Amino acid sequence: MNSSTETTATTTTAAVAEQGAPVAPKEATSTRKAGTRQTAPKGRKRAATEAATAPAKAPKAAKGARKAAKGATAKAKATKRAATAKKPARATTVPCEFSKKAIVLDLLERKASATMAEIMEATDWQAHSVRGFVSGMLGKRMGLKVDSTKSDAGERCYKIAGK
Repeated sequence: MNSSTETTATTTTAAVAEQGAPVAPKEATSTRKAGTRQTAPKGRKRAATEAATAPAKAPKAAKGARKAAKGATAKAKATKRAATAKKPARATTVPCEFSKKAIVLDLLERKASATMAEIMEATDWQAHSVRGFVSGMLGKRMGLKVDSTKSDAGERCYKIAGK
């Protein structure tokens, strides 16, 4: 009986997969399509799209008509640009009575020129602010001509030209 019990008591092994190299799972395919983004500058894009949309060869009469139409639209655009490009001349603004702009203008309009130190003291500005105001606000924005000279003592003096 021993032999019969031995035959019936066979060892059963569990079903286990063989150990092998690890395999990465399959990646899902992308549902997003490639974009049509172009990297050419605007001018090149426009030329490329016009070339792509234009017919390859057209009869000469059609070419002439197309050129005439293109010229007419270009003229219309040019006149429209010219109409919008005309801006009124920049008006000189009148500063408020006690503003720093008014203080500096009063100093520069007097007969004797104003020194940099006088303007700095009157406005509590630093030297670079005074220089920027004279060149930017008075010279460029208001269109005033400002004379800049150095005194015998070496101080920078400003005066509105013609006054």
